[in-house]
Amino acid sequence: MKQVAVLGAGSFGTALSVHLARLGHNVRLWARDPALARDMGTRRANPVYLPDLTFPPAVQPTSDLGIAVSDADLIVNAVPSHGTREVLTRVRPHLRPHVTIVSATKGLEEGTLLRMSELVTATVGAAHPVAALSGPSFAAEVGRGMPTAVVVASLDDDAVSLVQSEFRSSYLRLYGSNDVVGVELGGALKNVIAIAAGVVEGMGIGHNAQAGLITRGLAEITRLACALGARRDTLAGLAGLGDLVLTCTGSLSRNRHVGIELARGRSLDDIVGGMKMVAEGIRTTGAALALGARSGVELPIATQMADVLAGRRDAKAALEELMLRPQRAETDGE
Repeated sequence: MKQVAVLGAGSFGTALSVHLARLGHNVRLWARDPALARDMGTRRANPVYLPDLTFPPAVQPTSDLGIAVSDADLIVNAVPSHGTREVLTRVRPHLRPHVTIVSATKGLEEGTLLRMSELVTATVGAAHPVAALSGPSFAAEVGRGMPTAVVVASLDDDAVSLVQSEFRSSYLRLYGSNDVVGVELGGALKNVIAIAAGVVEGMGIGHNAQAGLITRGLAEITRLACALGARRDTLAGLAGLGDLVLTCTGSLSRNRHVGIELARGRSLDDIVGGMKMVAEGIRTTGAALALGARSGVELPIATQMADVLAGRRDAKAALEELMLRPQRAETDGE
């Protein structure tokens, strides 16, 4: 039994808290909003994100970061990418020496373009081992104990083994990897492609178009990730192809939802205003383009989605632009 702190009481943080408590760990689930923390404590559920998921007794909600992490043997960060630096800066004075931190956030920090594991290390220091948890894993299904396979990646073999040991269950299987770059970029960049997949679905232009978009999206993700040091086989696995397919096609996908609504003519502000949860792909699109520019890698799908998200181009025009790109061999790097 371990004392675990889960930072972020959104859907995935909540699901992981319930999962870890089922395995016998004591879990402190930190919520930024004190009112939400109190409500979760009273209702024994998260009324905003996963209201039908009952908390085991071992889940203890709190809005006090010091209480959440001061005696933790393991810390899980499920805070959205844009809030991670601020939260971990506040956490750092309370950390136990050498405690392992698991990053469960799929995104990039705007401006710095840091992957989440890089951001964790930059914020709390290199003395704390960091592992990235990624793969096809809708929070609601993890919370309900439905079969799920994910990847845990770290340059520290002991951190991988620790997370595999403490997270594994009859319904959650974890594969280990040392390709942190590939695992994290696969998890972040697939959200951009999922917005485009939602646009295709919202326009009702067929399964052929959807399959083509997802496949070329995987090629786009792979080009950029490999240029930054990832292994191609990682992007063909759970953290790449697996997560991409789920997020592009699953009805629970937030990023797919954004694309569908954009195709219907709604503004981004209107769409986001009606969502409780964060669609990481909105922020990741610009960061991906910046990484592509830095690496000399062309990202045609991300480029078109950036224009659609900014209101510079409508969905129909964006897809036409992609279809009219110069034709070339499938495997020539573009």
